[in-house]
Amino acid sequence: MLSSWSFANISFFQPPAFLMIGIPGLEAVHGWISIPFSSMYTAALTGNCLILLAVRRTPSLHQPMYYFLSMLALTDVGLTLSTMPTTLAVLWFDHRLIGFNACLAQMFFLHFSVVESSVLLAMSFDRFVAISNPLLYASVLTNSVIIRIGLAILARATLCLFAVPFLIKRLNFCPGNNVLSHSFCFHPDVMRRACADISLNIHYGLYVVVSTGGIDSLLIVLSYTFILRMVLSLASPRERIRALNTCASHILAVFVFFIPGVTMSMIHHFGRHLPAVVHTLVAYVYLVVPPALNPLIYSVKSKPIREAMFRVLRGKDKG
Repeated sequence: MLSSWSFANISFFQPPAFLMIGIPGLEAVHGWISIPFSSMYTAALTGNCLILLAVRRTPSLHQPMYYFLSMLALTDVGLTLSTMPTTLAVLWFDHRLIGFNACLAQMFFLHFSVVESSVLLAMSFDRFVAISNPLLYASVLTNSVIIRIGLAILARATLCLFAVPFLIKRLNFCPGNNVLSHSFCFHPDVMRRACADISLNIHYGLYVVVSTGGIDSLLIVLSYTFILRMVLSLASPRERIRALNTCASHILAVFVFFIPGVTMSMIHHFGRHLPAVVHTLVAYVYLVVPPALNPLIYSVKSKPIREAMFRVLRGKDKG
């Protein structure tokens, strides 16, 4: 006679693997779609690695602003590597299966994208200090302070995301309901495959979004409010333009990251009636486009970074 524990476990099911769709409705043209995806992944990895090498090899770039830029580039490399293997496997080879535990691991590292908003916040603080107290800039943002900020960003993301895989692990899934709408394991997508109450997952996901990107975006806006007030107080129009130019790259990076992020959150919470392809494409824009565009933004808008990247390409380390 079976015990009550055995009966409880008969009804509990977790799929051994998930089946990834890629882009719903466009499976027939995955080969063509892989071309722009491959290009963006190549641009993201090449551009961000060039930034990391340029900052490392150029002594004149050993400044707080460029250390924070290195953090952003490292975050973008990690985000790219978290989605690239499964996305290209689906688009190139039609390999759609991913193991349950591998899916949870990918989900954890994929959602480390919350680190990017924290780094952008740190970069806005850097610009605030540079414009408000240029003479104290180096003494305020010392190497030890930058290291502590980086460790705090990493610890915050880890603590926020640590529970996410376990919240999925506790869910009961229906046999056969293991088809994902993306070519990667995205928390909102995976949790909706469960045949169980997912209200805790929804609320926790909302908490993570609000406590990271939500707070960070408000603090970035507050930082730029103070920056704008200080810039407008400058007497010379030339000084105003020069001060704003030092923020141009960061402002563009903020828009590139937050606009797709806010759009994706709004669609997931209020646009469930929209076609699945819309959800998927917005998620791809959020995860793939910013890592590819950030190096381009900084190489175009920042002359020191552009010149250092060219020196790396030419094999010269002098800087």
